[in-house]
Amino acid sequence: MRLVHLLRAVTVELHLRGAEFAAHNGLHPTDLRALIRLLDAERAGEAITPGRLGEALRLNSAGTTALLDRLERLGLVRRSRDPRDRRRVLLGVEPKAVELGRSFFGPLIGGLVDLAEEFDPAELDVVRRYLGAALDVAGRGA
Repeated sequence: MRLVHLLRAVTVELHLRGAEFAAHNGLHPTDLRALIRLLDAERAGEAITPGRLGEALRLNSAGTTALLDRLERLGLVRRSRDPRDRRRVLLGVEPKAVELGRSFFGPLIGGLVDLAEEFDPAELDVVRRYLGAALDVAGRGA
């Protein structure tokens, strides 16, 4: 149970940092979750549509549209037509959002990367395996 409690404590701490970032930048916590999802998709080379973003955030169509309108107005997200299928809209993160996130979360990410260097590859594999499995369990809600 100690491991579960530590994971919960890290989750709470990261959530608090995210809420601080959102409040400092006039964003809703859902805005931050959307930006993270879009950044993760870009990093993975994955095209993401408003529908897929809404599913990932568990938002209905109207909520997703309002979210994207807000983020687009702030200059953080762009919508563009898919060059292969002009009927489909693709989402992307603007450089302004990347810089905003880097300025706030950069030191935290740097600290976590430095911390990981204190572990040998076998230890990091165990951590990755546990966190991946924990994510699967949390995603199933069981």
